[in-house]
Amino acid sequence: TELGIERRFVPESCPRAVRPGDFVRYHYLGAFPDGTRFDSSYDRGSTFNVFVGKGQLIAGMDQALVGMCVNERRFVKIPPKLAYGSEGVPGVIPPNAVLHFDVLLIDLWNSEDEVQVQTYFKPEKCPRTVQVSDFVRYHYNGTFLDGTLFDSSHNRMRTYDTYVGIGWLIPGMDQGLLGMCVGEKRIITIPPFLAYGEDGDGKKIPGQASLVFDVVLLDLHNPKDGIAIENQLVPESCERRSQTGDFLRYHYNGTLLDGTLFDSSYSRNRTYDTYVGKGYVIAGMDEGLLGVCTGEKRRIIIPPHLGYGEEGRGKIPGSAVLVFDIHVVDFHNPSDSVSITVHYKPSNCTVLSKKGDYLKYHYNASLLDGTLLDSTHSLGKTYNIVLGSGQVVLGMDMGLQDMCVGERRTVVIPPHLGYGEDGVEGEVPGSAVLVFDIELLELVSGLPEGYMFVWNGEVSPNLFEEIDQNHDGEVLLEEFSEYIQTQVDTGKGKLAPGFDFEKIVKNMFTNQDRDGNGKVTAEEFKLKDQEAREEHDEL
Repeated sequence: TELGIERRFVPESCPRAVRPGDFVRYHYLGAFPDGTRFDSSYDRGSTFNVFVGKGQLIAGMDQALVGMCVNERRFVKIPPKLAYGSEGVPGVIPPNAVLHFDVLLIDLWNSEDEVQVQTYFKPEKCPRTVQVSDFVRYHYNGTFLDGTLFDSSHNRMRTYDTYVGIGWLIPGMDQGLLGMCVGEKRIITIPPFLAYGEDGDGKKIPGQASLVFDVVLLDLHNPKDGIAIENQLVPESCERRSQTGDFLRYHYNGTLLDGTLFDSSYSRNRTYDTYVGKGYVIAGMDEGLLGVCTGEKRRIIIPPHLGYGEEGRGKIPGSAVLVFDIHVVDFHNPSDSVSITVHYKPSNCTVLSKKGDYLKYHYNASLLDGTLLDSTHSLGKTYNIVLGSGQVVLGMDMGLQDMCVGERRTVVIPPHLGYGEDGVEGEVPGSAVLVFDIELLELVSGLPEGYMFVWNGEVSPNLFEEIDQNHDGEVLLEEFSEYIQTQVDTGKGKLAPGFDFEKIVKNMFTNQDRDGNGKVTAEEFKLKDQEAREEHDEL
């Protein structure tokens, strides 16, 4: 005669219980006391959806549902006076029938409900939150209120990408995403009238279903965003900042806004080398690399419309904000020449180095960021060259001009006057600016340009006869070499300093041996000032 309620299963967590006026979705089995089934929502494949306490149910069920939790299961015995009474339902429920219902509550909401947001993880740093018209990328698991999964971006291995607050989402999600930080995790519970309403989505979501989204925000930007620059380290001394047209070498770590690494120059052990402001890199990086100093470290945050856009590239998903932590190693401009800074110059500086002089000097060679490449000091010996003879890179030939013995200077050489794009494998990186700290220790004056040997006095009028010691009218290389050696030893002549004696002599002999037969005759033999339009290094 009385309503009987047996709570067969009560979930551990019950944040909310049914109250009169709530809307519920539940499954049930309806049977008579003898076990004969008269109705089942399971057989119809859909829940029974109804307001509680508004007379839409038999009185016993209206009472039995009050206080239920989602996922709670109740066994309910309803007497006739709280069911269909003495009339019953013709063909279905006989008069004065006691009814048994096995009820499982699936869903519960109220028309006064709002979107519920529960944040269960929030990053310590939250420089920006989602606002209306922002574009977001997020992962989610979508479930019903009873925990049944209906959709997941994780399963598709692709974020859900959308604008917020402009009607691209269901209204409840538009509201629930506002104020989120990148990296934040929250549960958004949405009543059906702010979701898919009475009709559902026609697929997996039934009508009148409350939806629960477990969301993690991965990315956030606005179409009006420009790049953002965060200076992390700026050298105290910054004599020059990068400009459009400069060529930069820099290291970087590239991550997504949630910290996921997608690329790193460090892992390749090689800088990224490019022109700036010329379209060789994405627009945001072109802009972000302007105004940097050598040695500077900065973070460049690039929205997708200045990055890889909606399509993305490789490991970079579409519409992704990119974060580059860069370290500028060096930069130069193709119009740069050698830069010379004199640190010390002796007071009696009268003899200056020039092309053809033989120089001995010490140096420390480094990159623009201070990385040491080489040092003659560590070898314990000087570096010796003939200036202007191509024995060093062109920039060094230029940087050693007009030096005094004892002078110290720093020579900065751009790559097009150094080792170029290829560098020296294992020693000098490609496109590297080189810095040489130099001290000139010794200078031996060279010969006039084009000469490998000069006389210190008058030239003998019988020069050929003196060289032709056996007077056979022909001079062999051995005779020629012996004669030149004697002139040098006695101080009558001087060879160009810094070159191998045998190579110089052979070169001089070959220039005189005009028919190439290995012998020089009196007719072939001529002094340099006797040669018209000759460019060979001759006597």
